[in-house]
Amino acid sequence: MESVIKSFDWDLIMRLRDGDESAFREVYDQYSQRIYGLAYQFFKNKEQSKEVVQETMLRLWEHRLQLNGEYPLAPWLFTIARRVTLNMLRQTATSQAARKKLWLTMHPEHNETEEAILSADLERLTTLMLNKLPLQQQMVFRLSRFEGLTYEEIAARMQISVHTVKYHLTGALKTLRTCFDKTEVLLPALLLSMFY
Repeated sequence: MESVIKSFDWDLIMRLRDGDESAFREVYDQYSQRIYGLAYQFFKNKEQSKEVVQETMLRLWEHRLQLNGEYPLAPWLFTIARRVTLNMLRQTATSQAARKKLWLTMHPEHNETEEAILSADLERLTTLMLNKLPLQQQMVFRLSRFEGLTYEEIAARMQISVHTVKYHLTGALKTLRTCFDKTEVLLPALLLSMFY
């Protein structure tokens, strides 16, 4: 299933990069309602939600040459949609009173299906990036972040120094941050907490 999704995204992204308007239409048809739903959770306003969809799709078209066929399209699109939404919220809430009124009217409603899909895409993207790290960095990262081992426990298990553990973990985090920056996808919360 993952290879089918990856193949679909790769083909679609390559067509987008080539300026294929039918590929753009496919992306619009597939994602516009989901982006609209995300925006509507914040605005409770059809016009503003439509504006988020249009701005997101415009940015997709303008920046299509930056797309990378190795990464799924959905996390990139939803990151852009969230940024557009936040920017519009900032513009809308120009005064303290307007800001207060806006936040009072927002009711965070969660679409569990949408979040599950996005979470799966982010997990797949993270795994793909982790698998590109050197083996030692992968091992240190996984032991630290997925098994919760301390530097000392990792050093003992891998029979390396604590300094080497820190070196590999710092390198892994730096590489992952760079990869996420290149894809313009927001770091998953799990990874984000790792940088601090």
